[in-house]
Amino acid sequence: MTKEISTHYDQSKESEIYKLWESSGYFNPDNLEGEPFTIIMPPSNANGQVHVGHALGFTLQDTIIRYQRMLGKKTLWLPGTDHAGFETQVVFEKKLEKEGRSRFQMTREEFYKEIWDFVQENKKQTEDGIKRLGASADWSRNMFTLDPRIIKIVYETFEQMYNDGLIYRDNRICNWCPKHQTGLSDLETKYEERTEPFYYFKYGPFTIATSRPETKFGDKYVVMHPDDKRYQDYKNGQKIELEWINGPITATVIKDKAVDPEFGSGVMTITPAHDATDFEIAQRHKLDFEQIIDKRGKLLPIAGEFVGVKILEARPKIIEKLKAKGLLEKVDENYKHNVQLCYKCSNLIEPQVIPQWYVAMTKEIKGKALRDKIKDAIESGEVVINPESKANFLKTWLNEIRDWPISRQTWWGIPIPAWYKGDKVKISEDSPGEGWEKDPDTFDTWFSSGQWPYATLMALGEKDFETFYPTRVLETGWDIIFFWVARMIMFGQYKTGKPPFSYVYLHGLVRDKDRQKMSKSKGNVIDPLGVIDTYGNDALRMALLVGNLPGNDLPLSEQKVKGYRNFANKIWNAARFVMQNTEGYDPSAKLHSDDENILNDLNQIIITATNQMNKYALAHAAEDLYHYFWHTFADKIIEESKAKLANPETKASTQRMLREILETNLKLLHPFMPFVTETIWQMNHKDLLMVESWPSNK
Repeated sequence: MTKEISTHYDQSKESEIYKLWESSGYFNPDNLEGEPFTIIMPPSNANGQVHVGHALGFTLQDTIIRYQRMLGKKTLWLPGTDHAGFETQVVFEKKLEKEGRSRFQMTREEFYKEIWDFVQENKKQTEDGIKRLGASADWSRNMFTLDPRIIKIVYETFEQMYNDGLIYRDNRICNWCPKHQTGLSDLETKYEERTEPFYYFKYGPFTIATSRPETKFGDKYVVMHPDDKRYQDYKNGQKIELEWINGPITATVIKDKAVDPEFGSGVMTITPAHDATDFEIAQRHKLDFEQIIDKRGKLLPIAGEFVGVKILEARPKIIEKLKAKGLLEKVDENYKHNVQLCYKCSNLIEPQVIPQWYVAMTKEIKGKALRDKIKDAIESGEVVINPESKANFLKTWLNEIRDWPISRQTWWGIPIPAWYKGDKVKISEDSPGEGWEKDPDTFDTWFSSGQWPYATLMALGEKDFETFYPTRVLETGWDIIFFWVARMIMFGQYKTGKPPFSYVYLHGLVRDKDRQKMSKSKGNVIDPLGVIDTYGNDALRMALLVGNLPGNDLPLSEQKVKGYRNFANKIWNAARFVMQNTEGYDPSAKLHSDDENILNDLNQIIITATNQMNKYALAHAAEDLYHYFWHTFADKIIEESKAKLANPETKASTQRMLREILETNLKLLHPFMPFVTETIWQMNHKDLLMVESWPSNK
């Protein structure tokens, strides 16, 4: 007798199913045979809770890895977490602010110890959250970006690139955040259009214009285009005496093609210490310059009576002084322009000239620049990016790329292994000896995570690296295609001679039902673990999969999740009906023609689903299987089978047909809805559905 089966699927038992999988050893590829198939899990930042964006990525990756496991592959899904340098330091400093503390009241060692404990606690919560999402990852190989084995490989790469001339240190202008006291890459800033006053000043015989008069104290070079006929009487290098903010100065005429003759008067003064374009002009003409604003956004002694004043407070006072001296000509109150902001705190970026380490992205070594290694991998088809539009987006960005600043003035992160003694530089983790000063900076976290695919597998040993590298699929958000995807391709090509993966699946953002960005302030955030508690894991997975095309944002609502909870119950009750009506069935019973036709139709479902999965069309496969199970199998085939089961002449054939459809569908649906399918499978089988063979066309 078949034991009594409840009328509803009980998702509270999902943790027991996960333990069953984990204890089986099949998450570990050492217990599997076949061709290796590897996905490196994007390491989650160990600074907070698992969010719905994580849930989307892990669901897509788990669906792929479960499918490949059922194909008989030696699957490795390698999990890991990221110390997330600057990002984690920002999160932790917010925590300190709430406690009325600051890192500047602590020693570096005290700060590091506290943030280490904070990260370890969050790391454990993150890993537990990933497991709750059903991730069939090999936790015996779990990695962390601050693992000493990883750091060793990061240091080796740094030294190798330094010796190859691909990494250098230079004193140049960078994007400086006064709040967080660190330089940032271009990718770590954002732009916002603002309407602000634009001031026109008399500068000797010229008119200059600026929205930032507070930067003009040190301006002693007046620049114009060499072909601007209005100023042809002024010669390059000519000296001009004039009255300025704090008294008379001597200005020098500079002719440079960077000036736009159509903008304003066609004349500008330059502030090389606080503007990237001005800095480049100064470099070209070997001009000296002086810092006007300090690293906290306050004016320096060159500003005279304004020393120590924050720039926004000083601005109106400077305008009044220039007006009193008769140097203010006019003001455009409606000047629209883009201002550069820190992507974390939204404070104004205050460019500063400081020494930083850079990766040379456009310098050719052996006929190839690093950026070309990325482009070549994509254009040759060695790396396929889905959707293709994002590949084109990436190639356009590479054409405009600048050298990548990899040093950060943060305390949390992997220390840069460099030492200085006068003009001498040594690359070494340990001190070279007496008199050597340690570089105080840390690496941009993307410098280490960019090496993640080969670094993790090298750290695990030569056998793992040889077996599982290059990996097969990278699944991640399209928003980090520049931060991470491009850099992994670059590092992989440079370090191993091979791209680190052959296929990139890019997902979009998860938004609310109205396609608005989720945020705590809007109150529209969906907590994936809370959703799982209410509706079950499989319901959330299907809600994240169906309708989710690569590169597109996904609207998600609780109602959608609830709908797929109903689908899980539909699967459960269909299985309940079939099992109760096929007990002791004959699997070799002769099929009637109508049942044979039904199974032939099922073969087409298998063929279509297999083709879709092989093309990583996960959304289409999930939706088609959903419609087949609910609308064809449950609503039509099962309903029509009730009369056939009551007829002794058709009963055996119908039982066989129902059982074959159920078991085939459990296999087909397993990568998408692993919990309910495995729970049903365990009622009639001792072996795990997780390692059953994917259905083949009969």
